[in-house]
Parts: sequence; structure tokens; C-alpha cells
Amino acid sequence: MKNKIFIYLNTCQLLYIHKTTNRNLLLTVTILSIAFIISFLVTMLLVRYEHIHTHISGDNEFDAPQKFHNTNISRIGGIAIIISLTFGGLFRYFLKQTGGVEILSLVIVSLPAFFVGLAEDLTKNAGIKIRFLGISISAILGGVVFNVWIRTIGIEVFDPIFLIPFVSIGFTVFAVCGLTNSYNIIDGFNGLASMVGILTLLSISYVGFQVNDSLIFILGMVLVGAIFGFFFWNYPMGKIFLGDGGAYLIGFWIALLTILLVTRNHDVSPLYALLVNAYPVVETLFTIWRRKFHKNKNPTIADDMHLHTLIYRRAVKWEDSENGRIVSNVGNPRTSPYLWLIAGIGIIPASIFWNSPYLLISLFFFFCFMYFVSFLIIIRFKVPNWVK
Repeated sequence: MKNKIFIYLNTCQLLYIHKTTNRNLLLTVTILSIAFIISFLVTMLLVRYEHIHTHISGDNEFDAPQKFHNTNISRIGGIAIIISLTFGGLFRYFLKQTGGVEILSLVIVSLPAFFVGLAEDLTKNAGIKIRFLGISISAILGGVVFNVWIRTIGIEVFDPIFLIPFVSIGFTVFAVCGLTNSYNIIDGFNGLASMVGILTLLSISYVGFQVNDSLIFILGMVLVGAIFGFFFWNYPMGKIFLGDGGAYLIGFWIALLTILLVTRNHDVSPLYALLVNAYPVVETLFTIWRRKFHKNKNPTIADDMHLHTLIYRRAVKWEDSENGRIVSNVGNPRTSPYLWLIAGIGIIPASIFWNSPYLLISLFFFFCFMYFVSFLIIIRFKVPNWVK
């Protein structure tokens, strides 16, 4: 009799867990869909009525070294993303589901970074110091609101240093600012930064699911839906751009979500954060080194020597066969998939070996090696025809 009662209770428990899991999964799919639909519709309106705002929001600096378009395109796509995130948070909040308060809180703390980026998109005159100040304020607010500071980097010899609050807080702000700005650096071609963001968020959400952290899973998936809604209009033809505001928003969310994932789940190695973000991190560090020490120039001044610009110039730029004129709206979208694959060299293994610190650091150095080799091959030699 006792065995039958035990079996019955165990069965009820399993059925309850199964029902709860299915309900949570359904709500997650719903919020992803809502974020996608809102982002898609708001972006559509921005594109449809671009004649009203393009004189302010348009990117008309065609002669800038990092620009590869020849028409005046609006660069305020981040507005659609932040609006869709807000609606997604409100949806979860009014249903009293996990993640509602956290989504809205993350939207609020990201506002300083988003608005300084948007100010640059609209005025073209927001100084680099002002933008870094805005991102730093968001980083501090994020650390305070979510109580997450980097207290370990997964390397035992250095970890005691991060027990000092000043060091922990300072490094957290530095890391968040660096990754946030890195998404602006890689935002050079249609769909590049947005798809790298989607792939990274899918990895973060997957690892969150593996460690049963439903909050991380929800926070990641709502941003995936929001970016996808924008992505539809940005790739391949570039009807609208992310702009600094959109790039900062995506970079900041990913930075904070990565820290949240590692801080909340000790099974996840801190080195996962390094490998999953390897492409934007290495691109940024290499850019600073190249400009400052190799070229002896100001590292904040844009140039056309990023890996994505070299791939465009050497491998995929499209020339009109009749007059030799560069057709940027054809070569531009052909560039991004190469960089998606390069980003995947870090994202895919990070998603598999998220709890293996020695393997993660080895794979990160392997990524650095592959990046530098790719850069040297492209800049020194002609790209083989099979790559084109």
C-alpha cells in the first residue's frame, strides 16, 4: 500500500513538473513572438515614414572610411528594439511571470547607454567621452540593481585581486563598457552586429537552460525576438541601420546577461564569457592595438582596416562588369555571413564546453590565432577565387 501511494505521489509530481515546464516554455515562446512582432512593426513604420525623419536620423556620411553604403539610410533601428523589449517586459509583468520585473529593470538601466548612442545617431556630434560616460552609468546601475560584479575571472592566480570591491566594481564597468562599444565597432555591414548578437544570445539562453536558470533563458530569448524583428528589415538590403543606440543596447544587454549567467551559476566558468564574446572582444582589442601602437594614431578615430572591411574589399565587393563601379548594396550583405562564421568559431564551442575552464581558455587562444592568421592572409595576399 505504501509503495502504491509513493508511486502515485511521484507520478503526480512528475506530471506537475511536466505541466509547469510546458507552460513556462509556452510563455517563453509567446514573449519571443511578441517581441518579434512589436519590433517588426515598429521597424516597418520607421522605414515606411523615413521621409519624415531621415533628414535627422539618416546616415549620410558616405565618404567616412568605415561607411559602405551610398544612400541616406536611417540609423535609429535601436528604437524598435527597446520598444519591443519594454512590451515584452510588460507582458510578463502583468501576467505575474518570472522575468517581467527583470526585463523592465534591464531596459531602465540600459537607457543611459541607449540614449547617448541615439544622440550620436541624431546629432552626429555626441563626443566619445559623453558616450563612454553614458555606458559607464548604465554599467554601474546594472551592477547595483542586479547586484552583479565580476569577482572571479576563472584564473586562480588573479582571482584574489577581484575580492577587493574597488577592483571588482572597476573591472565590471570596464568589461561592460568594452563589450558594449565592441558591438558598435563590428556594426559595419547589413546584419553583421545583429546576427552576431542573436547567435550569442542563443548560446547564453541555451547555457541558462542547461543550468535550469529560467531568468537568463527568458532575458536572452526576449532580446532574440526583438533583434529578429529588426533584422528582417536590415538584412540583406539594409532598409534601416542599428545605429550607435541599437548597437550599444545589444552590447550592453549581452554584457550584463553574460555576467548574470556566470554570477548566478557557479557551474558556468567565467571563461565562457570570454569565448562566447570572442569575436567582438578580439576585434576591439586588436583595433586598439593596431591604431595606437602599430599606426601611432588615436584609437577612437575610425578607419577602414577592420577584418570585416578587409573581407569586403578583398573578397566580396561587387563590381559592375560594364563600368567597374562598386555596387555596395550587393557586396555589403555578402560580407556578413563570413563574419557570422568567424563569430561561430567562438560561440559554438563555448556553448558546448561552458563548464570546462582549461578548454575554454585554450579555444579562446585558438580563436585569436585564427583571427590574426585570417587578417594577415587577407591583407597580404589576394583572396582565392573559391572564397569569392
